[in-house]
Amino acid sequence: MLKAFKYRLYPTEEQATLLNKHIGSCRFVYNLALETKQTAYAGFKTNLTCFDLVKQLPELKKECVWLKEVNSQSLQQAINNLDTAFTKFFKGQADFPNFKKRTARQSFQIPQNVRVEDCKLIIPKFKKGIEVKLHRLLKGTIRQATISKSPTGKYFVSILCETGETNKSKPEIKEKSTVGVDLGIKSFLVASNGETFSNPKYLRTAMSRLKFVQRRYSKHKGKKTKHRLAILHEKVANQRKDFLHKASTKLIRENQSIAIEDLNISGMVKNHSLAQSISDAGLGMFVTMLEYKAEWYGVNILRIGRFDPSSKTCSICGVVNKDLTLQDREWTCANGHTLDRDVNAAENIKTFALRDKV
Repeated sequence: MLKAFKYRLYPTEEQATLLNKHIGSCRFVYNLALETKQTAYAGFKTNLTCFDLVKQLPELKKECVWLKEVNSQSLQQAINNLDTAFTKFFKGQADFPNFKKRTARQSFQIPQNVRVEDCKLIIPKFKKGIEVKLHRLLKGTIRQATISKSPTGKYFVSILCETGETNKSKPEIKEKSTVGVDLGIKSFLVASNGETFSNPKYLRTAMSRLKFVQRRYSKHKGKKTKHRLAILHEKVANQRKDFLHKASTKLIRENQSIAIEDLNISGMVKNHSLAQSISDAGLGMFVTMLEYKAEWYGVNILRIGRFDPSSKTCSICGVVNKDLTLQDREWTCANGHTLDRDVNAAENIKTFALRDKV
């Protein structure tokens, strides 16, 4: 089983400068490889492979001497990442690769020769080691590492390890041990067993402060104000991630099978009235957490189609209310059953998911 362990790095000033050079150089090589690949195809209908682009690196280093300061394997990995991006695009799993910006996520990968000794991360070009805060035990054999820099200037390393563990076998799907989960905005999560997680709305809570700092940044554009803005956004992101981890772990530990709806998050975000609330809730991140934790702990994840009328169907008698709108939080079916919209949806999600399973 592969698991990633993320730790905070505390580089010296000299090490931080070299880390920044790695980040910038890998971004430069990625963008140059993308431009070269596009130009070759547009001008000569030639499809340059990953190996063709990697072979050009030695000549590129002669022209851009500063690239020699950077770990060559990290530069090659940047080209491999571009090749993976194109593969996903042609399979219909992602959009066409874009050029990386300096303002986007800053990171680079080390595909091998990664060690952790005496609370120091040892990688190529950093023989003395970078101080790392090992707040939890690193388990397994190290495969690779990714070093990233946050907008607030903090450095982190994510170490991918082969733990030697096997995924737990999943139990038989039964109605009693299955819970239906309805995800939303007003209530973040409503389960068919009556459990509810209210939506903390961290971004909305911090919005007044964010707007104040944003106005100062737009007027003065100072580094201190920009840094304060980044700190506020980082706090909101950390709060959201902490909440999602706790909610997903609780669901996984207490249930053997979890039924969820196949939500079209990218499509939902296009609704300008709900985009901010949907992004603040972190629904996509929550589903991702459920999926990988389910693999770790042997829990079944059941899905229903995004067009199944889970909200509009009465969970008691099956009558469909085609006139139901988003504003209707409670409704009464044609047979007189009064229903809470979210609880009713959660029960229907469970029923629909078990239709062909039990």
